[in-house]
Amino acid sequence: MSIFGTVTVKNGKYRVKGDFHHITPNTPIRNENEGRRLMGVTNPREMTYIHSYGGEAIFFEGLGKGMIYGTRCDNPGCEFKGTVYLPFRIHCPDCLAKNTVIDMTELCKKTAKVHTFMVCERSGAFNTLELPIKFINVEFEGVSTILMSYLSIGDPKFGMPVVPIFRTVGPTFTITDLSWVKEGVPADQLPMGFTYG
Repeated sequence: MSIFGTVTVKNGKYRVKGDFHHITPNTPIRNENEGRRLMGVTNPREMTYIHSYGGEAIFFEGLGKGMIYGTRCDNPGCEFKGTVYLPFRIHCPDCLAKNTVIDMTELCKKTAKVHTFMVCERSGAFNTLELPIKFINVEFEGVSTILMSYLSIGDPKFGMPVVPIFRTVGPTFTITDLSWVKEGVPADQLPMGFTYG
């Protein structure tokens, strides 16, 4: 039995079971230079968050299957009908109609290129990416938005063609299941758990 809480959905309702909050005893913080004088306490707490994907669930589940889903406005009354979005947008920002989910995997494999990039040598708490993180903004032919992601292998350059790779072994169902590499990287050089889809 897990010590962490679990969540399932049955009959359209979330079913929460177990303990989602774990309190750990405080430990003193002492000044070693002043006779171990008390300076404060650590206050460790562990919390499990429930994050609902709603209409975006298909996007995150698709990544673990080597698929990239985007959306398109198909509302005939929208001034910008036919606009394609990646990252995934449930509703058109112009007319607010519900967008149509579309498979963009092949388009991404054929037309993705680095729009801009940023290399981070340090990161915040709970980072799971290897440092330095090579964040890239990826643009695609015919897509009105730009996707922020990260480059797993190589050094980013403006306009560099890239192809998607997917964490298909042990997916986390988060955006980090999608990464990019320069065209031509052999499959046996991809990070552990990643494939071309």
